[in-house]
This record gives sequence, structure tokens and C-alpha cells, in this order.
Amino acid sequence: MIEGPEKNRVTRVADTVSATLHAHGVRYAFGMPGGEVVTLIDGLLTAGISFHLARHETAAAIMAAGANAISRNPEVLVTTVGPGLANAVNGIADAAQEHVPLIVISGIVDRATRARYTHQVIDHAELLRPLVKASFEVEPESAASTVARAIALATAEPMGPVHLDLSPTVAATACPSPRIVSPPMLIKVKTSIADPAIATLKRRINRAERPLIIAGLEATRDDAANGLRQLAETIGAPVITTYKAKGAVPEDHALSLGGAGLSPLADGVLLQLVERSDLVLAVGYDPIEMRLGWLDFCSGGKKLIEITAAAPDHAMHHAGLRMIAELGPFLKALSGALAARRTWKDEEPADAKRRLRKLFATRAPWGPHAIIDALGSHAADDAVVTVDSGAHRILLSQKWVAKRPSTLLQSAGFCTMAAALPLAIGAKVADPRRRVFAIMGDGGLEMGIGELAALRDLDLPLTIVVFQDQSLALIALKQASAGLAAAGVALGQTDFAAVAKGFGGHGVNVERIDDFRNELEAARERPGFTLVCCRFDARAYENAF
Repeated sequence: MIEGPEKNRVTRVADTVSATLHAHGVRYAFGMPGGEVVTLIDGLLTAGISFHLARHETAAAIMAAGANAISRNPEVLVTTVGPGLANAVNGIADAAQEHVPLIVISGIVDRATRARYTHQVIDHAELLRPLVKASFEVEPESAASTVARAIALATAEPMGPVHLDLSPTVAATACPSPRIVSPPMLIKVKTSIADPAIATLKRRINRAERPLIIAGLEATRDDAANGLRQLAETIGAPVITTYKAKGAVPEDHALSLGGAGLSPLADGVLLQLVERSDLVLAVGYDPIEMRLGWLDFCSGGKKLIEITAAAPDHAMHHAGLRMIAELGPFLKALSGALAARRTWKDEEPADAKRRLRKLFATRAPWGPHAIIDALGSHAADDAVVTVDSGAHRILLSQKWVAKRPSTLLQSAGFCTMAAALPLAIGAKVADPRRRVFAIMGDGGLEMGIGELAALRDLDLPLTIVVFQDQSLALIALKQASAGLAAAGVALGQTDFAAVAKGFGGHGVNVERIDDFRNELEAARERPGFTLVCCRFDARAYENAF
């Protein structure tokens, strides 16, 4: 039975589902309600899980991803039957490719009428089959166990979404077994220096004169980033990261070469260094974030060693050795087993760092380069910055100096548009104390502009920076590089300042760097959200990355 003021109320299946979610660390749910999920939402609130209304189900899924990036707990997407779940497909696909432990709970038509009734009825499990790790229907007798299993699957490496169907009748039914299933006590066995795996790797590293590390998203989780930095410093290995792993080693560190993934200019420097290396350690790395230039970055694969908690599914590079281990303890034990020594005696990594800095240097007093510089100077080291897909994302991911892991959030595997704002909302919900910035292009904001209403209603003091170049600039650049005329990429000039005001926020259009800096400073203390629209010519992106 429910304890507290409503202790005489019958424990519904929805209550058991929600209490089990809460026991496993879930604190936030995002979605759009429908008649089929009203009891579930009531159960979530009763259990202490806050529900946040989005304006589109895909945005709700990405909000949950933003919250997970900060909380590191599984979070929940709630959709109604049929069109509600179908609307969420983009966001669920994003969670699959970004390795987000998303629990998707959808309403479903009651079993008694499902075979006869066709209105809004589709096969939810079949729709999501390529995108989720599993799909279950919640039944009264096994509700808690089903939810616990879903969370275990979602959080097992490689993490990803799991889907649950819950009908309104079942949700409201008195639970025949109201006991919740809590997570087991977890004891992590520490990796010993004497482990034969470490001895094997130690010999390989000690023979290397030019070791190099490529780190991925997995290297930012738990305590892995500390172990990664310690390893790099011990063996003098430069570190290249994917965009989502930026900050795994602070990017003002001499050994950090920043992010790679989508910039041919950066690739020209970094792949040359990889070719010169005699040992490459791929730490928590999944090539899903990389462009085709990294398809086979190690010829033959003999010098490539993968260290990962779970082998990623791909057929890109081929490693000569793969080690499956919990990254944090493994990296610390490995570093402790190695003697500090100097490698790369020709100073090539330092030269590569200088070349990269020159390639992406700011070249005009106004434009995308200058805007990124000003934002970087303004934001604190622990600020969370989210960035949307597009030309601005590539440039920012190369120029941005991330000093902590998980402070630059983006859709890097799926690269879906309109992700920055919901990512920022989710991150701000999960940690209201930190400053959060959403960096968007005009095309991305127009695609997901309804979430400004969600931002208003949640009363979140969040800053949106819009790069308005009146173009789908990245696609226009690709058309030009292929010798094609621009087509389908021109955008009219929306007055985003007026739009922001219409949604209850503060909005301003700027075209000078001093005005931009002043608006960032003013937004620091302003209640509610601020939108700063930076207007410049799309030609500023030419040869920029």
C-alpha cells in the first residue's frame, strides 16, 4: 500500500512501475501526455519522479538524454499510443546511436479491444525493433520485475534505449504484487597490477616510442577520465578525442589535441600524426562519431589496441588486440604499472597542436569564429554547452576548449538536427545550478522552435545563441564542393528576437562582438531564458573547417 497521506489508496501497477524506476535512480521524465498514460504520469509524480512537458516527443527523448549526460542515471520518455510513439522515433534512434539508457514508456490500447480496434493502433515493438535493445509489455503480476529488467538492459554496455508498453487498464489496476524490485548491491572488483592483461599491454607500451591515444565517449564516464589523463601523462601520449569525448583530458593540457570527427582540415593534421605513431590505444572509442576519413586509420590494425567496456558494433578500423575492461580501474592500474618516460622526442604532437590552433584561428572581428571565442571566454569551466548539427557545430567542436568531460553535448553519432535546445533543457533540469548554453543554427531552431514554450513553462534561466546565416550552410558547402548549384538551402530572415519575446523570453539580434559580449553578461542574472541571435554572412564558413 502507499505510505503517507494517501496510505489508504490502493497501489496501482503504475505506482509499482514508478517506484521501481525511482529505486533505480530515475528522477526525471519527459514527454507528451495522452489519455493512455495519465495514470502513469500520476504514478511517476507520486513516486517522486518529476514530469516535464515537451512540445514534441523527439525533443522529449533528447531532453532525457541531456538529463542523463548530467545525472548519469537512466531517465524516462513518456509517449501516448500510436502517433505519440511514432513522433519519438528520431529521438529514440538518437538515444540508440548515442548510447543513452533511455526508458521509453508508451501507452497502448487495452488488450481486450486491441484485436478489434484499429484507431491509432500500430505494432509498437515492431516499429522500434531496430532502435531498442528490447521491448516488453508490462503485466500486473510482473510489473516491477519487468521494469528492473528493462533498466538492467538499458544500462548494460553498450547502453541504449529499452521500450515498455503499458495499457491504461493495467496501469490503473491494483497491483497483485506491489513489492518493488531494487537494484542489487554492486561490488566492482578492482583490476590488479598483476593482472596478465595489464602485463601484456605494459610490454607493448614500453616498446612504443610514439604512442598515441584516441578516446571516445565511454572514456568520459565514471572515473575513466582521470585514469586516461594519468596514462597519457605517464607515457607521453598525445590524446585525440571524438567530439563527445572533448574534455576527457582538459584541452588546455599540452597532450590534448582536441576533438576530431568531421573536419577535413583537422584530419589533415591528426591522421598524419596517427600514421607516424607506432602504437594507438583506442580508449572507450566508437567510430560511429567519425567521418569516412577515419574508416581505416590504422593500416592492417596491428598497432591498434582497443580498450573498452563493450566492443562497439562496426566494421571500420580493425584492431590487432581488444581488451574488455571497466575503464576507470583498468586505466589507473595500467598507469601505476608503467614507469614515466619521454616519448615523441621529435616534438611532433606539439607541432600538430600549433598547426591546429593556426588552422582554426579567428580571422575576422565578427562571425562564427569570433562568436565562439567570446562565448568560450565568457563561459565557466563547468558550464554546459550544447550544440546543434550544422556548420557551426563542426567549427565550434574544433575551436572549443573543453576543460571537463561532458560539458559539450551534441548528437554526434546520429547527428540529428534541433537537438541542442532539448539537450540543454534536460541538462538544466538535472542540474539547475550550472550555466547552460544552447548553440543553434537558424535552420535547427526553426525545426524545433516549439520547445521555446517548454523552456518558458519550466522557467529555466538558459541562454540560447543562434548562428543566423540564412542558410543550411553545411549542405550549401557540400553542394559547392561537388560543383553543384545551391538548391533547397536558403532560409529567410526570421526575427528570432521577436519570436523569443513572443514565447516569454528575452530576445535580441546582434551584429557586433561587443554587443554579443554584453548580452551574454546580461543574461547571467536575468530570470527566464535569453535568446541572442548573431547575424552574419554564410560565406564566413568557407574554408573554415
